[in-house]
Amino acid sequence: MTTAGTTPLRIGLLGTGPWARNTQAPALAAHPGVELNGVWGRRAEAADALATAHGTRAYTGEEGIDALLEASDAVAFALPPDVQAPLAVRAAEAGCHLLMDKPVATTVAGARAVAEAAEKASVASVVFCTLRFAPETSAWIAEQAAVDGWFTARAQWLGSLYAAGSDSEYADSPWRRDKGGLWDVGPHALSVLIPVLGDVEHLTAAAGPADTTHLILRHTSGASSTVTLGLSTPPGAAGVEIEVRGERGTASIPGWAGAETAFRGAVDALAEAVRTGVPHACDARFGLHLTELLAAAEQQAQAAG
Repeated sequence: MTTAGTTPLRIGLLGTGPWARNTQAPALAAHPGVELNGVWGRRAEAADALATAHGTRAYTGEEGIDALLEASDAVAFALPPDVQAPLAVRAAEAGCHLLMDKPVATTVAGARAVAEAAEKASVASVVFCTLRFAPETSAWIAEQAAVDGWFTARAQWLGSLYAAGSDSEYADSPWRRDKGGLWDVGPHALSVLIPVLGDVEHLTAAAGPADTTHLILRHTSGASSTVTLGLSTPPGAAGVEIEVRGERGTASIPGWAGAETAFRGAVDALAEAVRTGVPHACDARFGLHLTELLAAAEQQAQAAG
């Protein structure tokens, strides 16, 4: 059960797939302010392997979830979004703080249940939108958010996960194949544009080739932005670009060191929210808002297609 002053913060990890193996478990195990308190997986052998690799305990089955929640102050999720959401509700009700992956869920109802459970239980929550926590990009976002007079912005997040010849282990993900770039990388782009240009007050969406989605956004600041998202781009055309233009010229987002470093930043943010009781900007309520925007875009794109 959670205690706000616990040091180190005991965090259990739910999930054993590539994201857990490559990013979350290594980041949690190496973090000086955290104890990786256990690993839960649907397959006992996968949970055993990941737990052994990082010197912690493996859990499996329904009873394993309850046991890990009872032993932990917080839980990190490396699960498909619509598996994550009900388990996050369960974790909040058990008094655990939440470190979630994006998107929180692929339905508005699922994401709303998480936000409401976190608020009711008074637990801290952070949604891991990579660019909000990588040191290089989070500093850039804060710098641009402090500047007035932005006129327009352009974001492209184009991956080649499902391009011909791809051998990425992340391609073996049914929810990503089903929901495409809009849901997988859309949260990253929106999490940058919203703090810089203001909330989205109008959205237009259209489908492009394969899983590509195009968005046109009008923001509360009066600025507009365009966003292109996809996971099936030819490898030579893949890449990430985010650029803002305004009265002071043009600014482009810098590169960042990698997901593990960014995830450590998200762990720090959760720990700070636990310590202070002040919600982080990327909390479950923000995760709900992202889900609302993505669901509206999906509906528009499907109707237009």
